[in-house]
Amino acid sequence: MAQLDAIGLTPEQRARMTVVDHPMVQHKVAILRDESTGTKQFRDLVRELAMFEGYEATRDFPLEPVEVTTPLETCTCHKIAGKKVAVVPILRAGLGMVDGILDLVPAARVGHIGMYRDPETHEPHEYYCKLPEDVDKRTCLVVDPMLATGGSAIAAIDYLRRSGVSDVRLLVLVAAPEGVRAVLEADPGVRLYTCALDRELNDHAYILPGLGDAGDRIFGTLQP
Repeated sequence: MAQLDAIGLTPEQRARMTVVDHPMVQHKVAILRDESTGTKQFRDLVRELAMFEGYEATRDFPLEPVEVTTPLETCTCHKIAGKKVAVVPILRAGLGMVDGILDLVPAARVGHIGMYRDPETHEPHEYYCKLPEDVDKRTCLVVDPMLATGGSAIAAIDYLRRSGVSDVRLLVLVAAPEGVRAVLEADPGVRLYTCALDRELNDHAYILPGLGDAGDRIFGTLQP
């Protein structure tokens, strides 16, 4: 993809990044970006796009054969081979993506990592963390609609690494090149999935063209 060529990723970093560019994903992202899209529709789209990304992020899960009795005969089918999953939203906007992943993996456990971004320095600050007890034995899908500077994502991934998690996959809906580079450089094992790779960050660290503040649009807290 030309976009990936343009942002200067190494071949190894590029191998760890997936842009989910299915036509239905592109269609839904276009509606998501539109400033006239209301809160309910925006929230529904975030959930739907999270499930699309979940398909891609779990594509390499191993399978095992099982015998299934249909109404007509017995046959060999395949099921996921004992893979345990945890969904870890970065609060608060990441909460909007959780149900989409749970639609796909209903048995997944859910952890929470609370981060806020300093309005002056744009640096992340952790204020809450709660993870499943066996998180170190699970594949962790970290979800957050926007990847801007990458600071919050890097801090969340680092927290999971310190908790013993070996398989971390970051799922975002819209990413800036600056954030992509920062995340892939900061952690040599994380895999990154996005539905859109945007142009750049502005002086206030907002993604351009972006979609505004995802948390405000999900929860209906936009200021008049």
